Amino acid sequence: MSGPSDASCLVRAGTPLSLGERLAARRVQKRRRLENVANDKRNENVETLASLRTRAELGVSRHQRFIERFTGQIARPRSVYVMMLLVTCWVAVNAVSSRLGFRTVDPPPFAWMQGLIGLSALVMTTTILITQHRQSQQAEQRAQLELQLSLLAEQKVAKLIALIEELRRDMPSVHDRVDAVAEVMKEPVDPHAVLSALEQTMEGELASAASPTSAGGEAARRQ
Repeated sequence: MSGPSDASCLVRAGTPLSLGERLAARRVQKRRRLENVANDKRNENVETLASLRTRAELGVSRHQRFIERFTGQIARPRSVYVMMLLVTCWVAVNAVSSRLGFRTVDPPPFAWMQGLIGLSALVMTTTILITQHRQSQQAEQRAQLELQLSLLAEQKVAKLIALIEELRRDMPSVHDRVDAVAEVMKEPVDPHAVLSALEQTMEGELASAASPTSAGGEAARRQ
């Protein structure tokens, strides 16, 4: 089915286009279609990430949101200046009041201020731990998702290598030879074997790193 774009490729100001101009116009249209497909894929990825973030936020309770909002407010540089200003004003007011003979709320050594600072530190520490706990859960979920996607991508790559090797063997124009690397790569990687090899390597490195220390300690004891 032809449309206005096809007509514009054939006619320009009432004059038929040459073959080169028609080919150039078709290349431009093809490039635009590819760009549209790329933009659609990009928008789809953005929407997927947004939906994952929205689903994670919907599971947060009202108390959790309040605590995280409070943590975000105190985790700013201005909080340091505010606390320093409050402590300075508290010390100055009580010190001047005691020297002038007025009744002081918290005379030196400022026991009430120390108690308030300890209580504030406890509250801040608890709110930060609560916020970090949810962030660690989200990080663990993202890590599991990335692991699943990595395993799936690895299986797809292994399948593609196996299909290419099978196609190479079936093509009469291609010399049939055994590719040891391709034979190994077409087999999916066993995650359990990789994890066991990683653990054994780390244990060996730790043992080798600890052996000079233990040997030095034994030599020092003998001396």
